[in-house]
Amino acid sequence: MDLLLLSNSSSDAGYLAHARDAISELASGSKTACFVPFAGVTRDWDTYETLVADALSPLGIDLRSLHRAADADAARQAIDTAQLIVVGGGNTFRLLQCLRERGLLAPIAAQVRSGGARYVGWSAGANLACPTICTTNDMPVANPGGLDALGLVPFQINPHYFNVVLPGFRGETRDQRLAEFTTLHPEVPVLGLPEGNWIRVRGAHMDLGGPHTSRWFLGTRLQDVHPGPLSLPL
Repeated sequence: MDLLLLSNSSSDAGYLAHARDAISELASGSKTACFVPFAGVTRDWDTYETLVADALSPLGIDLRSLHRAADADAARQAIDTAQLIVVGGGNTFRLLQCLRERGLLAPIAAQVRSGGARYVGWSAGANLACPTICTTNDMPVANPGGLDALGLVPFQINPHYFNVVLPGFRGETRDQRLAEFTTLHPEVPVLGLPEGNWIRVRGAHMDLGGPHTSRWFLGTRLQDVHPGPLSLPL
C-alpha cells in the first residue's frame, strides 16, 4: 500500500501547501484522482471539490469528486478505476456515514490494499484509514452506523494533536482524552499527530514527516517520536 496521512490541510502557506512535496512524491505518475468530499458539512461539496482541485492542479492531477457520481454503481466504478483516492477532512462521523450508506468502505479498502490506488487523507481522511474513528476530535453530528473504518494501518491517529493547558481551563487535556481510549483499549496504539506532520506508508515501511515531535500512546505509556522512520511502540 501507498498511503499519505496528514494531520491537517491548511496552513499559513496555503491549502495543502505544507505537504505539497509529500503529495507530489506519493502521486507521482498519477494523472487523475477521485476525491471523497463527504466530511464537508458547513463547506458544500462543490466548493470543497474546487478547493482541493485548485490545490492539486499544479501537480498535474485532474481531480473529480465522488459526489458527482450518478448512482451507486457509478461511484463504485470511480473507486475501482481510481489511481489516487483523496479523502478530505471535516467531520469524521459524517464522512463514515456517507461512505457506509453508499457501500464504498470495502471497495476503497480493496482498491488501496491491492495497490490499485494510492491514498492521501487529512484529518478526518487520516482517521478513516485507521481501524476505527474512535480517536477523532469531532462531534458525532451524524450516526455512521458503526465506528469501524478502513483499517489500512494497525493503529489509531489523533490529528491536530496538541496538549496545551490553558490557565483556568477545567476540561480534559488532549492527553487525558486519549488516555480514556487507551485505558479501555490498552492493546491499540494511538499516534498523536501535530499539525504540519504526516505519516508516509510504503508497504510495511512507515516514516513520520513534518517538523514536529509526535507522541505514541499505548496503555499508560507515552513515547515521543521524532520525524524519520516510524515503528509501532513496543
